[in-house]
Amino acid sequence: MKYEDFKINIKLKLSALWASVMFLYIYGDYFELYVPKKVAGLLNGHNLLNTPYKLLLATILLTLPSLMIFLSLQLKPKWNRILNMAIGIILTLFTLLVGISSFSEWRIFYVMLSFLETGLTWYIVWSACNWPKQA
Repeated sequence: MKYEDFKINIKLKLSALWASVMFLYIYGDYFELYVPKKVAGLLNGHNLLNTPYKLLLATILLTLPSLMIFLSLQLKPKWNRILNMAIGIILTLFTLLVGISSFSEWRIFYVMLSFLETGLTWYIVWSACNWPKQA
């Protein structure tokens, strides 16, 4: 018996990939709250995002994938492809750097999530590079 299958449109595929990346980011940030002394650091200002400008930069960076969920569905193929490749490359490098720099006993979950995010964003880049051509 063969099961029915259908080809998924590239825009839907990219949007779903960006949504998956966002879920991994959110889970990573949530689970990090369980790391010893993390909440205390947030409360007393001893953390990585300890200035308004660092917080703004992190906000801009992490806003990109959430915007790409919508933009991957909305934009015309040319700009869609370019943005998915550009933002995908930036976030691939970023999450790879985060993963490599997070090796510690209490952040091993973060390393795993970062490598999953890296794989997904690299697949986004690959998918955008191989955008199907019209017949």
